[in-house]
Amino acid sequence: MVAAENSDLFDVLEYVFNSEIKPLTRSERVAAAEATIFTLMNEKQKAFIAFVLSKYIETGVGELDQNKLPVLLSSMFHSQQHGIAELGGDVIKIRNLFIKFQQYLYKTA
Repeated sequence: MVAAENSDLFDVLEYVFNSEIKPLTRSERVAAAEATIFTLMNEKQKAFIAFVLSKYIETGVGELDQNKLPVLLSSMFHSQQHGIAELGGDVIKIRNLFIKFQQYLYKTA
């Protein structure tokens, strides 16, 4: 049996249906996608997304839920408002940044 506690349900199900595909751990998934994820980000955005990815590795896919964005901003920047200001002040762009990087985590090679 595969140890699945550090993998997403996506990987476990893929393994169940095709045992030739080894499930990726969350840290392996992040490592494989990091270069693509960070390509067009400024340093503050990179730092925030790296923080989000560390939480994802630690606790799982629930950290990528849009409802977690205010909590993640507050956790990293000590308040949601300060986080918004640090990331450029545009809530829509921050939300889009948070959503857009996630597509690279599950993109197949």
